[in-house]
Amino acid sequence: MIATDRALGDDMLEIADSARITAGVVLLTVVGIEYGGWFLLKVVTGKAPATDFQKSFFRAGHAHAGVLVILGLVCVLLAQATHLTGFWHWLAATGVLWGAVLLPGAFFLSATGRGRTEPNRWRALFPVGAVAIGAGVVTLAVGLLRG
Repeated sequence: MIATDRALGDDMLEIADSARITAGVVLLTVVGIEYGGWFLLKVVTGKAPATDFQKSFFRAGHAHAGVLVILGLVCVLLAQATHLTGFWHWLAATGVLWGAVLLPGAFFLSATGRGRTEPNRWRALFPVGAVAIGAGVVTLAVGLLRG
């Protein structure tokens, strides 16, 4: 539950241990996103060979990773303000985070291979990631709207 302790003059946000640990682990993934940015810089400066298709997929993968991790962290916190329990709480809190792995993974993995000009079989991760994100945000929205 999100709460502040005004009586003690402490404005520290209180969240469940599971949400705190999840957020901490997710914040560590930012280092991986930074590595992706470094790799992308090598690609766009010609220091790492890539086709135009690969450049566009690598850019999209990096952008999706950054945005979805931020949205996923917000969802972890907002899920604390719902009365959802069990599977539904887990989905509301982590659905976007699963999508933050699957969708960027689809971009990067489906573009791997020297000289690739079209996605490989890893493109199957695109709909899986999209479903995870959609299910997570809809479940969270319903949980928030129901109070």
